Amino acid sequence: MTTALEPSLEQFPALSQIRFLRHGFTGRIPGVDTAVEREEAIRRLEPAYNRARALVSSSANPDSRETAFITAEQVHGAAVAVVNSRAGTPLPGVDGLITEEAGVTLGIYVADCCAIFLVDPRRKVIGLLHSGRKGTEQGIVTRAIGLMHTEFGCEPGDLIAQLSPCVRPPHYEVDIAAEITRQCRDAGVRDVHDPGTCTAAHRDRYYSYRAERGKTGRMLALIAMAR
Repeated sequence: MTTALEPSLEQFPALSQIRFLRHGFTGRIPGVDTAVEREEAIRRLEPAYNRARALVSSSANPDSRETAFITAEQVHGAAVAVVNSRAGTPLPGVDGLITEEAGVTLGIYVADCCAIFLVDPRRKVIGLLHSGRKGTEQGIVTRAIGLMHTEFGCEPGDLIAQLSPCVRPPHYEVDIAAEITRQCRDAGVRDVHDPGTCTAAHRDRYYSYRAERGKTGRMLALIAMAR
């Protein structure tokens, strides 16, 4: 088994234009057998994840040797936490992370679920959410938008919301991307971006939990602010 140490990091134009922001979304890693249970698949992909994290973290912290990498436990809920470089990882009981601290890299793993990037370019606050069917139904993005407002004064109209590729009809009976977009707009976010890409329809590029019957890898969404 060979492991790709140079993963292709997908970039989203709406986020790439923000000068202080660093982000990426890993796709399927060639040469890695991920037809196994989640924990083993992530273990096999860890070298590629490490390289992806290094690419994002080093560009956000060119003068720093060590950076904080924070992930969520991802329990398919709607809990969101404000974090800093001292937070434990993975943070238990949450599916969303928000920070105002430059240099902290946030990470979320997905395979059909949607990773939601939230950015306030004015106040320099970022968020990253794991939103599957349950989290979407429970309104995790609405909760995160509210938390960014109460904790940091972020106005919904200033936010940029970027959705990752995720599963969509006809490969899944629920259009979670459409519902996330609706919730964002109902909360007052005008700048919402959806690539419109279905993970189950593009298994050459992405992992799909549903199409591969639960035994597959995970994409890693990453976001950080440069110091």
